[in-house]
Amino acid sequence: MTLKTEPVISLRGVSFSYHTLPVLEQIDLDIMEGEFLGIVGPNAGGKSTLLKLMLGELEPHQGRVEVFAQRPHKNRNRIGYVPQYPNFSKSFPITVEQVVLMGRLGLHPQQSWLSQLIPGRYTAADYEAAQKALHEVEAGSLAQRQIGSLSGGQLQRVLLARALAGTPEVLILDEPTANIDQRLEGDIFDLLRQFNQRMTILVVSHDIAFISSYVTRVACINRTLVCHNTDKIDGSMIQALYGEDVRMVHHHH
Repeated sequence: MTLKTEPVISLRGVSFSYHTLPVLEQIDLDIMEGEFLGIVGPNAGGKSTLLKLMLGELEPHQGRVEVFAQRPHKNRNRIGYVPQYPNFSKSFPITVEQVVLMGRLGLHPQQSWLSQLIPGRYTAADYEAAQKALHEVEAGSLAQRQIGSLSGGQLQRVLLARALAGTPEVLILDEPTANIDQRLEGDIFDLLRQFNQRMTILVVSHDIAFISSYVTRVACINRTLVCHNTDKIDGSMIQALYGEDVRMVHHHH
C-alpha cells in the first residue's frame, strides 16, 4: 500500500480524565494510510481510552480527534474494531456466520439498526462479505458452529472476520492475542501483516518484543505519548515506560 501525506486518524492536544483522574494528557498523533502501528504501555496507561476516542465512543475533554478529517462518529463505518473481550455472551445461541454478519450492521442507512437484526434482512452481498471474511481468517469451516463451542483462538479469528466483513479502511485491535497461546499469536499477526497490504492497522499489545517484528512504528502510552520506529526501541526507554527491565528489541524491516 502506498502511503499518503494526509493522516487517516489525527489527534491534537487530546486530554481525557475519568472524573478527576487524568488518563491522557496532551496527546498528538498522526496515523498515516498504510501504517501498521503498535500501541503499547502499562496497565491503566490509557491505551483502551485512546482507542475509544478514535472510535468516537468517548469525547476528549481537551483537543481534537479526527478520522478521515471528520469527527470520529462520521466515519465509524470505515473502521473495523476487534475488542479485547467479546461484547456478547458466548452462551447465546448464535452461529459463527451470524456473528460475522453483525459486522455488516450500519452499512445500510436506509434500514434502522434494529430492523437489520431481523432474520432475512441481510442481503446477498452481506452473506458474501461474511463468507469472504471467514475464509480470509482461515475459519470458513466454522460458519455453522455455535459461537460458544469455539476455542479461544477460533473465537479470535471469528471476531477478526466480523471486523473485516464491513470492508474497513482502518482496522483497530485491542490486545487481540491476550487469551491465546504464542503459536496462535504468530498466526494472527501473520494474517494482520497480509491485511496491512490494503488497510491501515492499529494494534494494542503488552508484548512490545513480539509486535516489534511486525509493526512499522510503536506508540508508547503512559498518560502521555511518545512514538518510536521499531529500531529505536531500547531497554532504557522500555524501563521508563513500564518501570521494569524488558528485553531490548532491534528489528530491521
